[in-house]
Amino acid sequence: MSHDHASGGSGKGLLAAITAILAVYLILAVLGIPQKGTALIAASEHGHAAHAEEGQAADHSATHQEGTHAADTHAEEAVVVEEGQKVVAETEIAGEKAEIVTGEDYGEDIQKTPPPYWMVTWFAILLGAIAIFPLLPFTEHWWESNTSRFIVAAGLGLLTLLYYLFMHNSPIDGHFPIHYVVQPAESGLNWGMFFTVLSNGILNEYIPFIMLLFSLYTISGGIRISGDLQAHSLTNTTIIGIGGLLASFIGTTGAAMLLIRPLLETNKERKHVVHTVVFFIFVVCNCGGCLLPIGDPPLFLGYLRGVDFLWTFQLWEAWLFVNGMLLLVYFLMDHFYCYKKELPLDVAIDETATTRIKIEGLWPNALLLLGVILSVALLDPHKVFPGTQWRPWIYMREAVQAAMVLFSLALGSHKVRDENKFNYHAILEVAALFFGIFICMQPALQILGVKGPELNLISPMQFFWATGGLSSVLDNAPTYVVFFETAQTLAKPEGVKVVARVAEPLLVAISLGAVFMGAMTYIGNGPNFMVKAIAEKSGVKMPSFFGYMVYSCLILLPILVIATFLFL
Repeated sequence: MSHDHASGGSGKGLLAAITAILAVYLILAVLGIPQKGTALIAASEHGHAAHAEEGQAADHSATHQEGTHAADTHAEEAVVVEEGQKVVAETEIAGEKAEIVTGEDYGEDIQKTPPPYWMVTWFAILLGAIAIFPLLPFTEHWWESNTSRFIVAAGLGLLTLLYYLFMHNSPIDGHFPIHYVVQPAESGLNWGMFFTVLSNGILNEYIPFIMLLFSLYTISGGIRISGDLQAHSLTNTTIIGIGGLLASFIGTTGAAMLLIRPLLETNKERKHVVHTVVFFIFVVCNCGGCLLPIGDPPLFLGYLRGVDFLWTFQLWEAWLFVNGMLLLVYFLMDHFYCYKKELPLDVAIDETATTRIKIEGLWPNALLLLGVILSVALLDPHKVFPGTQWRPWIYMREAVQAAMVLFSLALGSHKVRDENKFNYHAILEVAALFFGIFICMQPALQILGVKGPELNLISPMQFFWATGGLSSVLDNAPTYVVFFETAQTLAKPEGVKVVARVAEPLLVAISLGAVFMGAMTYIGNGPNFMVKAIAEKSGVKMPSFFGYMVYSCLILLPILVIATFLFL
């Protein structure tokens, strides 16, 4: 299976794997391990820093599996202060000294030296592999395998981790399950730093990211919207527009997976389809998703950091302008240029070989999609469950999402998935590549974290372009976090509304930059790759990494320039 099709989409192996994962999580919950992580978060957010009680630390492998970071931790005391004060409590991570820092000071006074700039090399090589390997005759077919992609991505990620194990000699920040600072080893290897960087990339960012995408991808794959409409410009514009609206409410991944197949089906008689898929990525996979945190991963991370769930609705004017302009440009481009290039025979077949729209698989998948949305809104360990004082446990959100996938595969129609030609190739491609991306980008993020204040970013427009420019190549979710935290350190002008310790105009700029400019490259946002993969499996020869950027630079970028003058 060189192409890793994983066809069928509802195999017993996957059902067994999900069941086993959920069983392990339940066992860990019975042992109280996820609850300990949540207790740390609660204590940290209220100005507490506490060690785990003597004798209750889990063994090293179990804690790193569940992310407590405290395999060798033995508690002796708890320090309680008023909220907002700084607290430092010493602990151990993989045998090395670490400092748990809470409160508004958040450890900024701990002197840190970022990794050298050459440590971005592995990330650059990974981007180069994504861009170039599909174009080279001797790597083209090898690169089609997700196993090959994972070997490259994970290998470069390992090289990144080895730098921290052997060479880095300055404190670094850890973020899972709470903020802490780990010191270099006094002698020997820096295992504490190794596991801290690994947990920052995988436990803190990759697992929530890929689990949300996987659940939306798999559940929406059980819903089939079939039908072959006349592939007129207005028809395609309408499908893309509906996807852009749905993106904010069922996620860019859910909307993209729901509508890319009927869009390709409708256009199967046409020869000039590439631009249609590119605009679909612009709108449905990115720009349409800025009205709710469920819409796009950056906003999801902002929600986890204290931004109100409904705050993003105030971005509706920029959302309407950018998506409206993209739809207008698409319609004009397709109607007056691309459609006219179609052969008369293809147009005649398209006009006659039509079928009505039919929707199948809504039960139980529509309800399960709602369940995923509610899990994002309600099961955040950084927030109490509405109306209670109870906090969801660490990874409970992801466990619920996995359960939703299990129900979808077990209760949904296998026939619908087969007719959708549903398989896991697209999500496995994202999983394989982003595993390495999330690790390889850690040095770049740490450099930005230390040097960010030196960039002298002050105005919303500066934050928009800085966040957006890096979101194009670093993945927009962690890039959003870097500039979000940079904005928190800036002085808040008098009279300016503050949201999650960020001046609201800057938060608007960061949010729009991350969401909109995630469309600039294939790697800017996870669903971009998924749609590209599905389109290619359907016979559409999608542009290369740089070929796609020609579209984004010529079409999307000018629209965003206008948007900055209108809304920032």
